[in-house]
Amino acid sequence: MSDLLERLRTGLPAEALITDPDVTASYAHDMASFCEAGTPAVVVLPRTVEQVQHVMRTATELRVPVVPQGARTGLSGAANASDGCIVLSLVKMDRILEISPVDRIAVVEPGVINAVLSRAVNEHGLYYPPDPSSWETCTIGGNIGTASGGLCCVKYGVTAEYVLGLDVVLADGRLLTTGRRTAKGVAGYDLTRLLVGSEGSLGIVVKAVLALKPQPPQQLVLAAEFPSAAAACDAVCRIMERGHTPSLLELMDRTTVRAVNALASMGLPETTEALLLCAFDTPDPAADLAAVGALCTAAGATEVVPADNPAESELLLQARRMSLTALEAVRSATMIDDVCVPRSQLGAMLEGTAAIAERYDLTIGVCSHAGDGNTHPVVCFDHTDPDESRRARESFDAIMALGLELGGTITGEHGVGVLKKEWLARELGETGIELQRGIKAAFDPLGLLNPGKLF
Repeated sequence: MSDLLERLRTGLPAEALITDPDVTASYAHDMASFCEAGTPAVVVLPRTVEQVQHVMRTATELRVPVVPQGARTGLSGAANASDGCIVLSLVKMDRILEISPVDRIAVVEPGVINAVLSRAVNEHGLYYPPDPSSWETCTIGGNIGTASGGLCCVKYGVTAEYVLGLDVVLADGRLLTTGRRTAKGVAGYDLTRLLVGSEGSLGIVVKAVLALKPQPPQQLVLAAEFPSAAAACDAVCRIMERGHTPSLLELMDRTTVRAVNALASMGLPETTEALLLCAFDTPDPAADLAAVGALCTAAGATEVVPADNPAESELLLQARRMSLTALEAVRSATMIDDVCVPRSQLGAMLEGTAAIAERYDLTIGVCSHAGDGNTHPVVCFDHTDPDESRRARESFDAIMALGLELGGTITGEHGVGVLKKEWLARELGETGIELQRGIKAAFDPLGLLNPGKLF
């Protein structure tokens, strides 16, 4: 320990090192439940690429594991510390280095907050679409690490589709530049796409080149009430089948709607079994909403209410954004699943989840990025009750098994981390895991980067 600190101090300012155990303990884990976390030896908060390189060279020389972190808003344990590790928090590297309206790119450091970047590019008439629910606090580096998504994915896609290039510090301290800042480029293997979603297991992202889009018109939102989740999912299928391209298509089940009302008195309709939110940011959103409203009615909606203006639309979106927070208030703890299925199987996924809730005698609320089949079943339980905690964990596994049975994936945007690494092996199979471990070994032969995650 003393040797490690002495080596680190030779290339870092005093304020970049945290050794107080009461403080380092607060960096030990992210927001996931049921994920083990160790005790870090030290927390380092670098401000420059050279400082990150110094940390990695030191770690390699002394064979000390390194756990990279952003804002720790993750939900899979991917940022959890291991015993004796260096926690490398990138939150102080928070500069927006460039915004180019001509090239439609932004160049940023990893600690930039998603919402801060979004507002900065808006001032140039540009738009950075990925918007996780935690966008006011999560960092771009963390978004890249977990390949996160958000509410707009149905039209604009996820983080991976906006990362053009990266500067990455490798395990031995070398600096790797991948990708490009041009509109097109196919030189060599796509290491950029490989690094996105790698959860800090292949390298430390210290700079990112991000693609931007022209800022769209303000969107308008429609809310549709349904007598069943199956009817709401039928409406989703009709909307997509007819070729509509909403900027948002979200579903909240009855449990979620009631939780949001209990938390914030939003006035959402508690008689509904499923509430579908659909938005368009087209030149004539009212016409698009009318067409979608007709499809919702045909699918069995009991009421369809289009917002008259952006302010009403934003109020509905705030209700959706607070869904996870509201469900967290239902019981003392939650497990937030992240299973993505083909859109055609969305109804079966929700029906199956409801059956799992009944089987395990638990409250499970579901909010969903319905337009891309990404469901977030939230298991609510009393963490002080051993039996209820056991049932919560078993129900979580049952939900992932259901997703795979329906042709889906165990994670659409939250990542694998510690929470789902056993399930990753089931999804990828023996050959897939063997190849992925080979890739890990090529980047990190000593296994120092974020050990115990993914595999």
